Amino acid sequence: MKKLVSILMVLVLVLSMAACGKKDDNKAGSSKVKAGFICLHDENSTYDKNFIDAAKQACEEMGIEAVFKTNVPEGQECLEAAEELVDDGCNFIFADSFGHEDYMIEAAKEFPEVQFCHATGTQAHTAGLDNFHNAFASIYEGRYLAGIVAGLKLNEMIENGEITADQAKVGYVGAFTYAEVVSGYTSFFLGIRSVCPSATMEVTFTGSWYDETAEKEGANKLIENGCVLISQHADSMGAPTACETAGVPNVSYNGSTDSACPNTFLVSSRIDWAPYFKYAMGCVESGSPIDTDWTGTLQSGSVVLSYYGNSVAEGTEEAVEAAKADLESGKIHVFDTATFTVDGKKLDSYQADVDSDAAYTPDHEVIVDGYFDESGKDFRSAPYFDLNIDGITLLDTAF
Repeated sequence: MKKLVSILMVLVLVLSMAACGKKDDNKAGSSKVKAGFICLHDENSTYDKNFIDAAKQACEEMGIEAVFKTNVPEGQECLEAAEELVDDGCNFIFADSFGHEDYMIEAAKEFPEVQFCHATGTQAHTAGLDNFHNAFASIYEGRYLAGIVAGLKLNEMIENGEITADQAKVGYVGAFTYAEVVSGYTSFFLGIRSVCPSATMEVTFTGSWYDETAEKEGANKLIENGCVLISQHADSMGAPTACETAGVPNVSYNGSTDSACPNTFLVSSRIDWAPYFKYAMGCVESGSPIDTDWTGTLQSGSVVLSYYGNSVAEGTEEAVEAAKADLESGKIHVFDTATFTVDGKKLDSYQADVDSDAAYTPDHEVIVDGYFDESGKDFRSAPYFDLNIDGITLLDTAF
């Protein structure tokens, strides 16, 4: 009897060790997928850090080995990085910057057995490649919600006598005059206007996605011009730190700046890329096709707001949650043509450059059911909103 018990105990121990070994194999990366990620900058850039964090999370949860190439310029270096990742055994390769796209397409043609995915790109739906894909998210909805946070702060400042209604001027530091940036600051402004109708906005551009000096100078210029709240679509801490020094409320992008700017941080919107990475890498794992253009949403968890800073106005969280529910249900649309004008006129029709070309030729009607259908499901995922609406003044358009 004792001998039988001993044998059973040994069997239990062997089975337990086998099960533990299986779990360890998964953690080590027993998946069919090996993922490569190409980033324009490194974790010092809020933009790239957002991708890197999401990639690490998704790969860890899926038991996938990840290889990162950081500080890869938007040039031939991107193609070389992709080739190195293929040589390293990667069968899923993702690049995070707009200017990487042409080189990712070259790599996709060179390595048809590898799946290449790219954020913010415009060419996948016309490239005709089964192994090249674009992805983005409806971040304009996140920007709109962040705008509500900003608008309520302006209202509080007006009510407290800090500013008058006609002094509710917002500043915005943008990188380039690309549609992605235009869509971002316009949706932010429309969110502000939904609760603070007297607000206006000034926008300045730096000509770089990451230039801390230029971004700080841009924010300071806006503050000197009388802007009482600042936001940005640029990737350094330049604008937030300028706001903290000047005591001006700030809405950041791609991550909370609360630890560095505790007195002025209000909220941040960002794209959470983990849902897309899990989806696309899951497709590679199962051998299923990846969508040519994929657009994440509030519902998919791809568009998120950070926690709120200490100085947000009373009632902010409730107002944002109500607006979020209305966006998700389709009750409201960010670019509702009833909420803005262009040169004093309401838009009934607009042709946008969806099938992107060098001349930015308008080719698709994008006013659908009374709203501008940004990143619509029948169009491309990357933004194409490029209108200059009334209430927003551009201080320069050199970039």
